[in-house]
Amino acid sequence: MNPRLPNLSRRGLVGLGAAAATVAAIGASRTASAQAAGPIKIGILHSLSGTMAISETTLKDVMLMMIEKQNKAGGVLGRKLEAVVVDPASNWPLFAEKARQLISVDKCAATFGCWTSVSRKSVLPVFEELNSILFYPVQYEGQECSRNVFYTGAAPNQQAIPAVDYLWTESKVKRWVLAGTDYVYPRTTNQILEAYLIGRGVAKEDIMDNYTPFGHSDWQNIVASIKKFGSAGKKTAVVSTINGDANVPFYKELGNQGIKATDIPVVAFSVGEEELAGLDTKPLVGHLAAWNYFQSIDNPVNKAFIADWKAFTKNPKRTTNDPMEAHVIGFNMWVKGVEKAGTVKSDDVIEALIGVSVPNLSGGFSAMMPNHHITKPVLIGEIQADGQFNTVSQTPGLVVAQEWSPYVADTKDLIGDWRQPLHCGAYNVKTKTCSTGKKT
Repeated sequence: MNPRLPNLSRRGLVGLGAAAATVAAIGASRTASAQAAGPIKIGILHSLSGTMAISETTLKDVMLMMIEKQNKAGGVLGRKLEAVVVDPASNWPLFAEKARQLISVDKCAATFGCWTSVSRKSVLPVFEELNSILFYPVQYEGQECSRNVFYTGAAPNQQAIPAVDYLWTESKVKRWVLAGTDYVYPRTTNQILEAYLIGRGVAKEDIMDNYTPFGHSDWQNIVASIKKFGSAGKKTAVVSTINGDANVPFYKELGNQGIKATDIPVVAFSVGEEELAGLDTKPLVGHLAAWNYFQSIDNPVNKAFIADWKAFTKNPKRTTNDPMEAHVIGFNMWVKGVEKAGTVKSDDVIEALIGVSVPNLSGGFSAMMPNHHITKPVLIGEIQADGQFNTVSQTPGLVVAQEWSPYVADTKDLIGDWRQPLHCGAYNVKTKTCSTGKKT
């Protein structure tokens, strides 16, 4: 007998053997049950064609990378993940149709998708009607708080307001051009910015609005009018909410007309490394973008992510960008939420996600707050000649999102809180009532 083993009777050994067999049988049964349930399907709802493909194709690719990585780690709840990719083709009504397909036909447990706010607004009723989960990864205008959406992009106080503050303080800007694509995100964001600027004493005549259609290509007259507006003797800046491939001719025209960052700086909210990859960036050096992540962030976590991305795409020139990071955060939060809930059922996962915290790529952790928005750092970056950004300003800590703007009269008293007892997306703290967004 091995002297290191306890002196067990034959009956005891038989009993231990039976117990071990029972445990093994239970484990095998659970594994078989998980396998019998089949893969967990994940919807990917991003435009792979049309005007927004320049931005959204990369988000599809990063989701495929994250799903592959998770499967190599064993999947979720013992089940593999399966990506279901659709192409809504930059067609806003088609987004809703494809969302319904992902939920009702493909039976996706969650969907990661949309870029423009008009596409998100298009699918929102579908996710609420069918009680499914959408992770939305792009900066947006706020003024929304749905129980079925988790907003991993920036709210205005996590991007637009800090960008204006930076230009106000560092560049002493006194005149403002609010240039955007003609849809809900630019118009609502600019409504908030106008209220904010006027509240800081800016005269209405020192604010110029301009909106153009998706895919707009003829910028000569518009850039000329911006140049004229900036010649009034006051420091002028452009706050750009121009989306998609329209950015390419816009920035080219800035260069054609000799508008330098030292003359009229442009700060963009929808231009990242992916969009700059198709441009000659030399004339744009010094112009700005406000994001919550840049590829140039120098830390081990980001370096590892970039290396994984280049290996996955088999392309050493593929860039990373902010909405990609938002999808990485959202995906990892979903995994933790499902593991916490022990199920992929929407109601349980929605409850479990609040309070979940995961690493971001800036070197810290981002948490899912009760308003279904995440905490984020805010970075201002200058465009470099190589198409990357040099961070010139960063918040000292993480910023909690304001889902409802405190600068707009109709929403200044609203908060979103999906915990009990409020369980409301638009709770008025003065009247103590829930106006919209409450689960029925």
